[in-house]
Amino acid sequence: MKFLFDDPAFDYQALRAAGYADFGGAQLGEVIAVASRIPGGDTDAWRREWTALAERVHGLAAAALAQRRTLDARGALLRAHTYYRTAEFFLRDDPLHDPEAARLMRLSKETFAEAAGLMERPPEFVRIPYGDGSLPGYFYRADDSAGPRPTLIHHGGIDSTLEEGYFFIAAAAQARGYHVLCFEGPGQGSVLREQGLTFRPDWEEVVTPVVDFALAQPGVDPERVTLVGTSLGGLLAVRAAAFEHRLAGCVAHDAVWQLGDVVWLPPFVHEWVEQGCDDFANPVMYGIAVQQTFTRWLLRQAMWTFGAQSPSELLRRMPAFGLADVVGQVRCPVLVLDAEEDMFFAGLEHAKKVYTGLNSPKTLHVFTSDEGGGAHCHSGSMTLFHDRVFSWLAETAEPEAPAPEPAPSV
Repeated sequence: MKFLFDDPAFDYQALRAAGYADFGGAQLGEVIAVASRIPGGDTDAWRREWTALAERVHGLAAAALAQRRTLDARGALLRAHTYYRTAEFFLRDDPLHDPEAARLMRLSKETFAEAAGLMERPPEFVRIPYGDGSLPGYFYRADDSAGPRPTLIHHGGIDSTLEEGYFFIAAAAQARGYHVLCFEGPGQGSVLREQGLTFRPDWEEVVTPVVDFALAQPGVDPERVTLVGTSLGGLLAVRAAAFEHRLAGCVAHDAVWQLGDVVWLPPFVHEWVEQGCDDFANPVMYGIAVQQTFTRWLLRQAMWTFGAQSPSELLRRMPAFGLADVVGQVRCPVLVLDAEEDMFFAGLEHAKKVYTGLNSPKTLHVFTSDEGGGAHCHSGSMTLFHDRVFSWLAETAEPEAPAPEPAPSV
């Protein structure tokens, strides 16, 4: 699904940003205009042009606030948030010590927080107890009624942020009467940047305290809590559901079977890594990665988020992130989603493998390019994604309230 660039990495990230227009997180004309000024593969130009757009739109928000135009300010802040995040995306040579990367992500978080405060029903920023510290989250309430509401818990994957949960699922769910708890875990967003916590394969150890927190919130129906995991989060969510049996449902958006399958390398490189010949394997992997924007970014991003100091170390960590040994333990219904032209997983049949391995009630849905949903995580087609998810929830993961007892006869 080509959008604006010949470079696949640039094209997908532009589509990802544009797709948030459904909920005010972008404006199509702004995305098209900024893309026209960026040569394919030029990551310096990418950062420069998206930053300039973010700063301009941020200025529009400031002007609107000065005139007390709350609606205009909120919209501009949401767009600035997306554009700052997009500007930072490819800064991966040394992300932890890159002052520009830190500045852009800080601005992205600040603009979203300011926009959230201007929403008709502002979310609550929360800290979820986790180990000796906490995980950041946003709790979006459908309303203030005391009655029990179905609740979604959402987390992202290898590169999504806490704030993106608003566009992925929270805005749509809140409008449909759901409470939504979005959070970041180890390996993600500020938990990675500020706490130094990297991905862990036993994701149930992350999700269980989040479920504990959700169930302690007023108005959360303990019988109707569904976990939604996006991108790599699709693997992590199914893994968590294999152990966390309080969940009424799980959505793999999209399904991932085994993380190591994503990495294509010549067989001799795998042999070198298995034999501990890292001095031979690492230069080859760096050499392969540098040939494309996408692979160069992916290698650096994965090493950072998984806490690996070299490509060989990263490759050795991948096998722990898989579902073969646990998928049969899932008890709740699962919606397994797939995308026809997924840039990470196309042709690997991950969704089919997850669907086949499940013993619980399950539904498989593949989004196609003809309908506009064939990109990774259906970016650019959030409405299609939401239609499928909320239809499935209504049919599967939301048990009907008991019928009222008949009135006594007289």
